[in-house]
Amino acid sequence: MKREARVERKTKETTISVQWRIDGNGSYTISTGIPFFDHMLSLFAKHGLFDLTIKAKGDIDIDYHHTVEDIGIVMGKALNKALGEYKGIKRYGYAIIPMDESLCMCAIDLSGRPTLVWKGKVQGKTGEFDADVVKEFFQGFVNEAKASLHINLLYGGNLHHRVEAIFKSFGKALQEAVSKDKRIRGVPSTKGVL
Repeated sequence: MKREARVERKTKETTISVQWRIDGNGSYTISTGIPFFDHMLSLFAKHGLFDLTIKAKGDIDIDYHHTVEDIGIVMGKALNKALGEYKGIKRYGYAIIPMDESLCMCAIDLSGRPTLVWKGKVQGKTGEFDADVVKEFFQGFVNEAKASLHINLLYGGNLHHRVEAIFKSFGKALQEAVSKDKRIRGVPSTKGVL
């Protein structure tokens, strides 16, 4: 059974479409109108081995906030839909990923309870991209994916490298959490549900 989903969302500020195949090979087509963010989402897909297509149009003439946050919302919904009942998945995943002088630790629990813990400084601009909105992407994602996500940017100098370490570690951690283990029967919880 293929674990994939297509989700669309349209507001007065954004129009977003996400097609996500969990068990992919890292193929991606990303078009958000925000080149730096396209790059980060491409890294996420490649290193998470997800097949991901994202098309987004937003009010980026105002700023990038709405578009970036809403992509997180739609991606969270798509993940939730693609995983269905969450049967047989490992549920937990983590990764510690360097990007040159930057190091990020990411841990995720597909728990059914949305929580974002964010540690580390990601402020300023890289090109035209305001890095402050990265946290909003992850908040939107966890709210809809109903995941507990801990992002600890341990250190780093270059802002591009710091953000890149975050997205790569997120991809690797999520890849582990959604992977299946044939020893796991049903939902990975003593409650019987997530």
